[in-house]
Amino acid sequence: MPAKPQTIVLKKTELRAWQRMLSGRRLDLLDPSPLDIEIEDIAQGLSRVARWNGQTVGEHAFSVAQHSLLVEQIFGKILPETTTEHRLIALLHDAPEYVIGDMISPFKAVVGGDYKSVELRLQHAIHLRFSLAPVVKPELRALIKRADAIAAYYEATRLAGFAEKEAVQFFGRPRGIDPQGLDLTAMPTQDVQDAFLQRFAFLDTQREQNRG
Repeated sequence: MPAKPQTIVLKKTELRAWQRMLSGRRLDLLDPSPLDIEIEDIAQGLSRVARWNGQTVGEHAFSVAQHSLLVEQIFGKILPETTTEHRLIALLHDAPEYVIGDMISPFKAVVGGDYKSVELRLQHAIHLRFSLAPVVKPELRALIKRADAIAAYYEATRLAGFAEKEAVQFFGRPRGIDPQGLDLTAMPTQDVQDAFLQRFAFLDTQREQNRG
């Protein structure tokens, strides 16, 4: 009588929800620890994530790192007397995208709340890591959102092929902001990575000096 075939039971393995960074950190996306967040990893990731899904003119992609620098610059124009802490919050407003990417708004609407909850957990951990307010006050959040929309308007019209009327429909008209001095020429990856790190270091140092 032939031997009865054995039933093989496969053990379920836990789904991997972490990403290894070049710094050696292993960041859990579902339960991110501030201890696993490094500004070098953020700059590395953001400088390599393209805005507008890469659908922009120029030799280089317009990265989220360059967008973040632009938003912080515009935020400073809106609120010249703001604190360096607030400018750091503006600079890091899209920091979670160093691991989850830059999902365009129409797709975010389709994905819904799950994407947003992951993004918020990452943002909270990033703020804790750099000693920023874990919860951004609504007034500050609104001002950063305004700077973000102004940046999106100029990116859309100068880089992404939007007509002015179409950009106004989606992002509003950028009132009260002189676009003079806003350079939207997409930078090479390493250049924008270095610029992001330098700006962060400058603001962080200035914040410490102000505290002292």
